[in-house]
Amino acid sequence: MASFGAEAVARSHEENLIRPLTAFRPKLFIGSLVTGAVMALLFYSWGYQIFNDIGVAGINRPVFWGFYITNFVFWIGISHAGTLISAILRVTQAEWRRPVTRCAEAITTFALMIGGLFPLIHLGRPWVFWYMVPIPTYRGIWPNFSSPLMWDILAITTYLTGSLLYLYLPLIPDMAILRDRALKENPKTPRALFFRIMAIGWRGTLQQWHSLEAGIKAMAVIIIPVAVSVHTIVSWDFAMAVQPMWHSTIFGPYFVVGAIYSGVAVLMVAMYLLRKGLNIGEYLSDKVFNNLGLLFLAFAMMWGYFTFAEHLTVWYGNEHIERLVFDERIWGRFSPFFWTMMFTNVLVPLAILPWPKGRSPLGTAIVGFSVLIGMWIERYLIVVGTLSFPRLDYTVGSYAPSWVEMGIFVGSIGMFAFLYFSFVQTTPIVSIWEVREGHHLEVKAQRQALAAAREEP
Repeated sequence: MASFGAEAVARSHEENLIRPLTAFRPKLFIGSLVTGAVMALLFYSWGYQIFNDIGVAGINRPVFWGFYITNFVFWIGISHAGTLISAILRVTQAEWRRPVTRCAEAITTFALMIGGLFPLIHLGRPWVFWYMVPIPTYRGIWPNFSSPLMWDILAITTYLTGSLLYLYLPLIPDMAILRDRALKENPKTPRALFFRIMAIGWRGTLQQWHSLEAGIKAMAVIIIPVAVSVHTIVSWDFAMAVQPMWHSTIFGPYFVVGAIYSGVAVLMVAMYLLRKGLNIGEYLSDKVFNNLGLLFLAFAMMWGYFTFAEHLTVWYGNEHIERLVFDERIWGRFSPFFWTMMFTNVLVPLAILPWPKGRSPLGTAIVGFSVLIGMWIERYLIVVGTLSFPRLDYTVGSYAPSWVEMGIFVGSIGMFAFLYFSFVQTTPIVSIWEVREGHHLEVKAQRQALAAAREEP
């Protein structure tokens, strides 16, 4: 009887997950309006650039890459929040993953969509995007497949396709739950039609469950090397060049660690806002934030190690052009950015997360927000901090982002928030069926433990 009572309580708590989908929530609606208005700034600024040409941006000789490529790397890094973390937690059968997976996988998909826009924005003339697409012709693959831009297009397209599939597969049982509820209430509403389409005829048979679980497990294994390869290929955009402090074999793993680091940071911030805004603390519990905080602490130390190793080799090698960039970064023109990055990415996490109280929801959110700032600065230093010091003195110029670049950057943040608000209002942000499965496994384990205790003499 106690287990039935606990199950009833668990089902009643599910209303907090379903209510945003079935009832009008003023805060979510206002949030969608505000973030939609901010998102409009992206398309206005981009349209202004298309109409007036790329000269309205601040990029010039020698800084041909500026905010656009900085934001491209930043958003692609954030995309590692969900698919990679979720896949690792699924593969390792970590039970505390259940409330986290969907909100993390949504971050991956939306960040990839936004990150994929920036190469098009950087083109200046986006209608010639097909120059970046490898097209088979009678002369072979066109255009130049040896260009890293081709690698980016293939890697991001593959990653986005896999992420969409990985996000959708666990959604199917929840869509069926919502479909059945909507059909009971009013089968003729657009909401009921939407859930019927998304559920694709799910009935919960043993064969369907077997196929779904096999598909999720397969995608979890496949998506890990895909995610690692994507940011490795993004790092090769830099490492394959001979620019100072770029041409390094450490860039591949360095970028992957940084991507996971910034991805988990945005996940912790998003989870804290979801917990406060939707009142789902029973799912996004203190234990979940504590575990993520410990994981994040490990990545903070890994990122600090890679950063130290990268700069130590440049300092010890003492090559002239490398030391020029190094000196300007450590105690020159870019030093305020560098030391702010070190403070937000290393000192803040190491000062807060080792302590149990620091791994509270608010503490992890503060650390996550701090690291997001630091990781954006890191990408800015890599791009602008190197390109500002070319080998030929007469090409030296200055770079300052224009209002167009700033508008597109702010608008991209608004677009991410708008997509997330929309997602929360159309799908359960916590996987209902996975939480139910975890509850059943917990009850089963308790019964087995009670039975074993009774059998003891």
